[in-house]
Amino acid sequence: MTTAAPERTALPSVGRVCRTRAGVELKEFFRQRESVVFTLLFPVILLLGLGAVLDYDLGSGVDFPQYFMAGVITAGIVGASLQNMAIHIAGERSDGTLKALAGSPMPKTAYFVGKVAQVVAVTLATIVVLLLVGVLVFGIDLPSGGDWLTFAWVTVLGAAACTLLGIAVSSLARNARSASATVTPIALVLEFVSGVFMPFDQVPGWLQDVASVFPVKWLAQGLRSVFLPDSLAAREPAGSWELGTVAIVLGLWCVVGLLLCVATFRWQEGEGR
Repeated sequence: MTTAAPERTALPSVGRVCRTRAGVELKEFFRQRESVVFTLLFPVILLLGLGAVLDYDLGSGVDFPQYFMAGVITAGIVGASLQNMAIHIAGERSDGTLKALAGSPMPKTAYFVGKVAQVVAVTLATIVVLLLVGVLVFGIDLPSGGDWLTFAWVTVLGAAACTLLGIAVSSLARNARSASATVTPIALVLEFVSGVFMPFDQVPGWLQDVASVFPVKWLAQGLRSVFLPDSLAAREPAGSWELGTVAIVLGLWCVVGLLLCVATFRWQEGEGR
């Protein structure tokens, strides 16, 4: 008497696994109050605080809140991508989550798709909240016409570059407890030297040169072109918005970031690179 072979359970498609993982990432993020408050509300607090205190004219009818809009959105993108990504991945590596996921049937690409989905959702939420606060509290002039397209591609390229950089930077943290102390200063230094919290022409020349190596400076510059009149482009180092250079540098950082991720990412502590 022959025994029928047991039926194999069909595995879900890669697309379905990626969607499920994206849902898990979003639920985990929004259940962590500290992450939500810091990532979503910190840029809003910056805008309200600095916008109220530094309400002065920068020329061409532009006040500080209008100028600062590009900077605070840059800070929000960096927080949602580079900073948030690096800290969370370091924590998941430290508590064994990454090791468990690597040993599961889940395709490893699904993990990164989930992280990208989280960055996209948090970035969009942050930008919407900042624009609403900017318009309602400070009367910020929103982009018009083709500026929205520039806003879109600068944001996408900048967020992608910072996300990949965040994944790579996560390997610098030895454990979950040191992650925030390791990553946060890196993000803050990049933001300060990139003119996120002040007009970029007030940053010392040698620091401007340092900032030009990294994507945050070009992200902020691209966004300034959206919120500021062309007359203020003269205050940029090259005397123009250099949108072509913005696209090239951010695109190159996407490539460099991907290579760094491949070279440095590890699924568990102490794993060889």
